[in-house]
Amino acid sequence: MVSARKQFDLLIVGGGPAGIAAAVSAAQSGKRIGIVDDNPALGGQIWRGETAQSDPEASAWLTRLHAQHVELCSGMRVFDVSAPGILRAESSEGTYEFEYGKLILATGARERFLPFPGWTLPNVMGAGALQALVKSGLPISGKRVVVAGTGPLLLAVAAYLKNHGAKVVAIYEQASRAALAKFALKIAGQKSKVAQAFSLRRELEDVPLITGAWPMAAKGSGVVQSVLISRGGKHEEIACDFLACGFHLVPNTELAVLLGCRLQDGFVQVDELQQTSQTNVFCAGEPTGIGGVELSLIEGQIAGLAAIGKEDEAQDLFTSRRKMDSFAEALDRTFALRPELKAIASAETIVCRCEDVKYGQLAQQQSWRAAKLHTRCGMGPCQGRVCGPATEFLLGWTPESVRPPIFPVALENLISEAHQQEKQHTSVM
Repeated sequence: MVSARKQFDLLIVGGGPAGIAAAVSAAQSGKRIGIVDDNPALGGQIWRGETAQSDPEASAWLTRLHAQHVELCSGMRVFDVSAPGILRAESSEGTYEFEYGKLILATGARERFLPFPGWTLPNVMGAGALQALVKSGLPISGKRVVVAGTGPLLLAVAAYLKNHGAKVVAIYEQASRAALAKFALKIAGQKSKVAQAFSLRRELEDVPLITGAWPMAAKGSGVVQSVLISRGGKHEEIACDFLACGFHLVPNTELAVLLGCRLQDGFVQVDELQQTSQTNVFCAGEPTGIGGVELSLIEGQIAGLAAIGKEDEAQDLFTSRRKMDSFAEALDRTFALRPELKAIASAETIVCRCEDVKYGQLAQQQSWRAAKLHTRCGMGPCQGRVCGPATEFLLGWTPESVRPPIFPVALENLISEAHQQEKQHTSVM
């Protein structure tokens, strides 16, 4: 397998809005800049596929990026820190080492999943995951889809699915109507957010948005056929072909932790210039706080400018960032998970899908570490990305460490890496 090294003055991990904005802002320096991203094309989860062409903002930023001298390393997933200033990544061709002078982490976020009876049935999937599959060609026309969970993503996914022919039965949002009303008042002064909200509601005018409701169980023989919804203290069963379910987002902080960056309240701690607790390591976008595309773009620009020594230009964006920070705070308050959701998993509900660990087994443990030792929870291919946030909410656990590889890596690549390191060690002797 191929093993190669690339060197950059500034390396950006993540090709979503924050990473793109960082690269565009830093490119004026003339330094050697690279973006490494695990997707085949840039845009991240939010600007994936056709959205990159249909969204004017996405198209404009991607056009600006392609006009710069930035090396794009797509389809490569960073999985380890080899040494100070060196990251390791894997692609379909083998492993790579990325050497950098400065680093910007723009690793984004992922959906939070909460386990409930039947959530492992086929066609029960994350809201964003279903949207991504449809973007990749999954036929959805005529299919009955229930969208449930919490967060603004639910509306965006429902609108996308409806526009692609799905019959969206209803959107079930666990937040209360009062909480959503307060949120609407909070963003009333942000024209772009208001415009987005009105646009989505127009697209979904015939789709019921039911608040204070959440999934209790998915039912079906071999595939999901219905979902049991809790609403107003009562349960109702809704027929569906797909259940798209997600409970807002959690940040991808694993690489930051592996680099030694300090976390605060589960997010990467940064200063006003987006620098982490590690010298020459910056972070932008969702890992510093879930705040949406606009905040990610602003933070990316600040990080990119700061990384090339343009602090004065970065400071010009501080006011815009403060406005978006208030939106992020409102998001966090509005879509905080209600305590009732801690009761939706039964003793027989699988929590760790990689290792088939049930909630009843985990409830007997005292910590994340104890659960790993006694049940192997979090030790499968996803390395706790799904069950970690779930157990944090359900049981109050906090993962105590991050170990490489932070993503699954082909064994042959790890063996190849070991052989190469052995040869290098032998040649030095």
